[in-house]
Amino acid sequence: MSMTDNIADMLTRIRNGQKSKLLNVVLPVSNLKCAVLEVLKGEGYIAGYTVNSEAKEINVELKYSRAGRPAICEIHKVSKPGKRIYSPISSLKGYFNNMGIHILSTSKGVMSDREAKKQNVGGEVICKVF
Repeated sequence: MSMTDNIADMLTRIRNGQKSKLLNVVLPVSNLKCAVLEVLKGEGYIAGYTVNSEAKEINVELKYSRAGRPAICEIHKVSKPGKRIYSPISSLKGYFNNMGIHILSTSKGVMSDREAKKQNVGGEVICKVF
């Protein structure tokens, strides 16, 4: 089975891992995934991640509240391989009353919509997280 959409696969693994109350999930390694995970970590949606270059894996530590609720309520892919979604930062609306974030792939790297607003760059909307 060939994987065409690595990011969708990653988001699904994270979503399923949190539904199953797992402490961590393992993904195949890729630079784009690491960049997206860096944004998720920076925004406080995951506890962290480690890259095992030998096994070509990323180990993602999922984050839960004290009550055991997952830090990520929703995580959705926006841009798909068949239909890329690009947006100038000016027309990107706040997600979930500005409590959620969009993750963008911009010319200045992968970043959250808040960071993209600061740097005034738009780009491909990879996913939205709340």
